[in-house]
Amino acid sequence: MREMLEGKLQRFEELERQMSDPEVLAVGSRIAAVAREHGSLSKLAIKYRRFKNLVNEIAELLKMSTSPDPDERAMAEAELPGCRERREVMWAEILDMTVGGEEANRTRCVMEIRAGVGGEEGALFAHDLFQMYKHHAEKKGWKCEIMEASPTDMGGFSKITLGLDGEGVFRELHYESGTHRVQRVPETESKGRVHTSVATVAVLPEPEDVEINIKPEDYRKDTYCSSGPGGQHVNKTESAVRLTHLETGIVVAMQDEKSQHKNFGKAMRILKSRLYEHYQKLEADKRSADRKTMVGSGVRSDKIRTYNFPDNRLTDHRIGLTLYKLDQIIRGDLQPVTDALIEHDRNELRRAMEVLEG
Repeated sequence: MREMLEGKLQRFEELERQMSDPEVLAVGSRIAAVAREHGSLSKLAIKYRRFKNLVNEIAELLKMSTSPDPDERAMAEAELPGCRERREVMWAEILDMTVGGEEANRTRCVMEIRAGVGGEEGALFAHDLFQMYKHHAEKKGWKCEIMEASPTDMGGFSKITLGLDGEGVFRELHYESGTHRVQRVPETESKGRVHTSVATVAVLPEPEDVEINIKPEDYRKDTYCSSGPGGQHVNKTESAVRLTHLETGIVVAMQDEKSQHKNFGKAMRILKSRLYEHYQKLEADKRSADRKTMVGSGVRSDKIRTYNFPDNRLTDHRIGLTLYKLDQIIRGDLQPVTDALIEHDRNELRRAMEVLEG
């Protein structure tokens, strides 16, 4: 964790230098990206910088406490308790700010919801999850944009991708990554039997342009005529876009918009998020032997939660949480679940980390 905090502080200070660089200031899009990332890091970086200064101050006071000068010793002994108390409080605040991992302070993310096993019922459940997250985002004041959607005949989604923007959005929503299981009687079930279906959710931090810089030679762009709903526009113009990243083979296709330019913009945002996740995973794999598994790891194969409609019950299997108010949660009241996950993570961090001694 200390290594992560040092990295965040170094990045923040580098961005501070870039914000006064004439070459950066001359490019509007670049300075905007630098400013966004600088803003997302500022709270944690400034807090950690103050913490380090306080630790250094305590070290100086400890030296003074062994001074042959009685006045220096007395001053140091008088100031040390207060400094140590402030250090403990500040360290607890830093722990709280880092709940959710290294990307906790991201203000933008991409969420992908996919129907799993269960056929049409899985697609309908994917639609229910979309509605839950949409209403939750409205309550939180987050911006929620549908970037891509593949609807089914009965009103479900085989896949839907959302772009979300707002304070704390990734810190909270990254806990949703994984497999969600639903137990209920489908509308198509004539005998009243409970069926089990699943949908998967992946929440990816959306990187800034300064972090993932994709050059035109890094990918292949293909255009083609869109298919599906769209009236006369379908198959008339090559508005659909497919991007293939040459190094990794990651492919993103987008056809929801009538404008090729808009489809390209959305496809590029998703491609950057997937590339960022890909490179972060490669880096994490190098350190995996030393890394403690935390709540909300984002492994898609994990069955993280069960939604049992007959019992009005939601169970989060990662922390053993059971709430009998599924009807409220599915309508967007997700905060009690998120709060419980954050509190669990906070307690795990506090147990795992030793407060710096001075």
